[in-house]
Amino acid sequence: MDKFIVIGERIHCISPEIRDAMANRDPEPILRRGKAQLDAGADYLDVNIGPAEKDGEELMIWAVKTLQENLDNVPLVLDTANKKAIAAGISVYNRSKGKPVVNSADAGERISYIDVAAENDAISIALCSKHGVPKDNDERMAYCQEMLEYAMERGMDPADLWFDPLTLVIKGMQEKQKEFFEFIRQLSDMGLNSTAGISNASNGMPKEVRPIVDSAMITMAIECGLTSAIANPNDRQLMEAIKTAAIIMNQTLYADSYLDI
Repeated sequence: MDKFIVIGERIHCISPEIRDAMANRDPEPILRRGKAQLDAGADYLDVNIGPAEKDGEELMIWAVKTLQENLDNVPLVLDTANKKAIAAGISVYNRSKGKPVVNSADAGERISYIDVAAENDAISIALCSKHGVPKDNDERMAYCQEMLEYAMERGMDPADLWFDPLTLVIKGMQEKQKEFFEFIRQLSDMGLNSTAGISNASNGMPKEVRPIVDSAMITMAIECGLTSAIANPNDRQLMEAIKTAAIIMNQTLYADSYLDI
């Protein structure tokens, strides 16, 4: 990737406001959150409609059209357990700003999400997991290789797989964090793209601590070669950390006003 990709995470049916907006097909709360994330620097927006077993196809089509028609064809990550809904969303998707992203495949029951991406010339987030959290990086790499081969057999470009090593909660899994960074470096050394749900690391921490932890996590991960992240772009400290990492790693030309660019 030419630049680090920030995927805004805040259009999620777990939010009562967003859940109600989706149920009532009320565009205002969704567009407000979408615009706020784009204004803060998001490159993609994740659109999580949940299981959506009853009306998933209709809902995803509505969500895709609502966001893209009102927010200048913003590129989207389509996030649901309903594969037909993802395909339906892709059918009305405008690619002028970037391919759609399917969230997400794994090496187990969800490996068929790679088929959805391959059949629709889309990107797939690929969780390096099969049954829960992998025990170590050897297991992660085995799943990564399995999905990579599966995708290439279906004609996908390896660049269209964004591998997710799974960000683990620091509280209770502190000893596993070093493995996370080591695996990102392995992916980078292989020339593969990667992503991560950065805010998972700070789950359960006090509100005032979370931005500090998330900013440190993203900076360290970028240094290891992380190429994208699912994160909260409205966290100013996080976005400043991303911009500063790009300066330090000589990916962006320094200017005194770089935080405002």
